Formats: sequence, structure tokens, C-alpha cells
Amino acid sequence: MQQPEGRATCYLPSFMRALKLLAIANPTASYLRLLEQIAEPVDIQVGNDLEFLKTHAPHAEVLLNAGPEGNLLQAVFPFARNVQWVHTLSAGVDKVLFPELIESPVPLTNGRGAFKDGLAEFALASMLFFAKDLRRLVRNQEAGRWEQFDVVFLRGQVLGIVGYGEIGRETARLALALGMQVVATSRRGANPADATRIFPLEKLREMLSICDYVLIATPLTPETRGMIGEAELNAMKNSAVIVNVGRGPVIVEAALAEALEQKRIRGAALDVFDREPLPDSHPFWRLDNVLLSPHSADHTVGWEQLAMQIFVENFDRFRQGQPLANVVDKKAGY
Repeated sequence: MQQPEGRATCYLPSFMRALKLLAIANPTASYLRLLEQIAEPVDIQVGNDLEFLKTHAPHAEVLLNAGPEGNLLQAVFPFARNVQWVHTLSAGVDKVLFPELIESPVPLTNGRGAFKDGLAEFALASMLFFAKDLRRLVRNQEAGRWEQFDVVFLRGQVLGIVGYGEIGRETARLALALGMQVVATSRRGANPADATRIFPLEKLREMLSICDYVLIATPLTPETRGMIGEAELNAMKNSAVIVNVGRGPVIVEAALAEALEQKRIRGAALDVFDREPLPDSHPFWRLDNVLLSPHSADHTVGWEQLAMQIFVENFDRFRQGQPLANVVDKKAGY
């Protein structure tokens, strides 16, 4: 599907009516080829030029937000008078939720599930990074220094998970396989067989106080913004490590930087931040107890295809009148 920007791709037998899909994406993106799996006659328009999108929006029954241009969805939505369903490839929806979409009856679905394996593996790698002091190993190797030192097991350590959704559960599965203990907070409740203990959110600090590692995997909502602040960081062990694969603003960044600088916690592995790209002057760049990822922990090879496959399967449900998968609670924000 190599086409100039703003051009249309159309799979439309002349003798049948086609559903009309408008994809907000770069038309040259290779993962869009998965749209060819849609068997039902469908008229697919693909573009990331605003005027092109506004022209085709009034006819669209489905809007697919398939690129990084999240702000284009908000600009296009008022023109999509016949839209019946909106899908975004991302799992997080805080950047695509806006008042008109929230208040409308149009369902929103997302790419939940496509990223859980990659993010769970990053969380595991982060815990091993600190448990085995891999930064020290690399420094010693680069310096040609033979220096033996003690490391610790993950087995028996306590992992606390804030946000016990698909990412949290997959991380728990890997952690349990290594002999870790898993505790978690969950607003919606969780299967107690998946964790040693489930804490209500009002007992978050109590949970944090017993954890050796803390995984932040909660979506960004008004309730979760800033939920890990100075008081929560002070509740953690001095030897604890925090891992954030959710959203940057869930943690009060200034409080985290101060706790790391003062060694009030051992370290942090961060994939998300308040501002991205992270500013050059940010203290996280210079702290040796920070493992920093440029929001690429879920960019495993083929991640875009995995996310697109979820949409293609959902499109089949839509055309058959079946309930959609991955429906977002627009009011709750996830």
C-alpha cells in the first residue's frame, strides 16, 4: 500500500454496498497492508492531511486512528456525522479522548492486549537490571576491571503492581514463574489467585511499604494523575525500585527525581515521562540509578501489525453486528 499522502485505497466490488472506513494514518505505512484482510466489501480512505480527512469524514462509518497524529482525530470527528465506531491503535486513550467523543454515543475501542507482552518483558528486564546490578557489570567491563560483588535473587522479592490490567497480569505471571511474590491494587477487583493479596486503592501506601519492586501500569485518568507523589515514595523501602510503563504523569516527576537524587529509593526504570522527548536538562539523564527508555519498551518487532490485527478482527465483529472487543469506558478513561 505505497501511496502518496491523501490518496485512497478502495476494496469495493461494484455490485455490493461497501462500509466506509476512514483511517487517519500515513498512507505509506506498511502495517496498513493488514487492511487487505478485511473480506467484506469496504471503501477505505487513508490519509493524514486534514483537508483530505475533512472531505471524507462525512461519509465514514468507521474512524481508525492509526498514526501518531492523535490531534487529527479531534479535528476530524465533528465532520464525521455518520460515524458509528472509533478505534485507536494505542492502548492508552488519554491522548485521544476529548469532550465531543466522550459525550457522544459512538463507541471507542483500543489496542489493549497488543502491548502487554513487550511491556511485561521490559518490567522483568528492569527488575533484573537492578537485582543483578547490570550497570555495574557494564562499567567494569568497559574499564577492564575484574571486581566481584554480590547480587540478589528476584525469587522471594515482593512485586507490587499499581494497575492490575492486562499488562499488570502478564507481568505478574512472569514474576510468579521466577518465584516472586505479587501484590496489587485494583479498583475493579481481581482474581485473588493471580496475586498474594489485592489492596484497595485507599491502602496504596500500605502496599508500597512492603514492596521490593513497584510496577506502575495504570492508565492516565483524573484519578490516577499524580497518584504516586512524595508521600507514596516516602512509604517505599529505601531498597525499592519503581518501574513505570503506564503514563508519565501518574508519578509526580519532581518528587521522583528528588527521591532518586537523595537515594530515598534505590532506583527507577522509566519508559514514560511528563514531556516526551525528555528535555536535555532533565535530571533523569544524569542519575545513575535510573534506567531510561525513550517510550519504546513496547516497540517490539511487529508491534504495529499486532495492534492492527486487533482492529481487523474487531472490524469483522462490527460488520456482523457482534459486540465489539476492547470497548473503552470513555467516562472512566480506560
